[in-house]
Amino acid sequence: MADYIIETQNITRKFDGFKAVDGLSLQIKKGEVFGFLGPNGAGKTTSINMMVGLLKPTSGWVIIDGQDMEKFDKAAIGVCPQEIVLWDNLTCAESLKLIGDMYEVPKDVLKQRVDQLLEDLFLTDKANTLVKNLSGGMKRRLNLAMAVVHQPEIVVLDEPSEGLDPQSRQVLWKYILSLRDEGKTVILTTHLMDEADRLSDKVAIIDHGKLLKLDTPVNLKKEIGGGDVVEITLSDDSMNQKVIKKIEETGNVLSVLEVEGIINLRALNAVGKLPQIIDDIEETGARMADLSVRQNTLEDVFIDLTGTRLRE
Repeated sequence: MADYIIETQNITRKFDGFKAVDGLSLQIKKGEVFGFLGPNGAGKTTSINMMVGLLKPTSGWVIIDGQDMEKFDKAAIGVCPQEIVLWDNLTCAESLKLIGDMYEVPKDVLKQRVDQLLEDLFLTDKANTLVKNLSGGMKRRLNLAMAVVHQPEIVVLDEPSEGLDPQSRQVLWKYILSLRDEGKTVILTTHLMDEADRLSDKVAIIDHGKLLKLDTPVNLKKEIGGGDVVEITLSDDSMNQKVIKKIEETGNVLSVLEVEGIINLRALNAVGKLPQIIDDIEETGARMADLSVRQNTLEDVFIDLTGTRLRE
């Protein structure tokens, strides 16, 4: 049996003539976290829905665990949708038991799983609390628990951190990594670069329905080279091109371009070169409103590919 749990070949999906996904081909290994990184509306959710049999491709094919998608046991897939799907008048424990019963999990096994999930996702003290009285972060964590209570081999998480506070996000991330450690395959869609970077073994960057890049986060960041990223905001962005030209003439940087009104500059030893960069700005007569220095991120890969930031 191949190492791949999911393989797609040139899958396309059209809606009333609009091509939401355009010729997507990829392979996902068993036991990895596979991240789909892209802006809202890029085709992430549509791609995932086709890959797990929730939506039929207009063309192309999908193989799941060596079988045609139509023949694969859908109970082996757990889906946590972007929109929270809960019953307000059930408690956390009742919600999990209901889903477990739907998947015919034996009652003695189900009780243990419910207790463990509540503990793992920091919901034990809310076991008997009605869903309608939970915070937004608690509801998202419960939604995830309901997607995995039957212990599926493939877990699909669609924008799981949407709207979460930092504490809830950390709980969620830790649990996602624990699923991978158990040998589960996790498919994660997100437009959060740090989420894709920290959690994913492989990342597919997609936009406008097309696959732009597919590799490990480390390799993707290496592709645009070394150096730090300096972001400069001028008081008057109409001066951006004049400043960019001056910085290019000085020749101390690897690349410099304007991205949505901000000057995006990449340089080796950027901190050491800041005095010269500031001098260049002042020589043009421009005034600087803000400056920040950081390491390469997956967003910089996206900028390098498209010339724009990830849209939200």
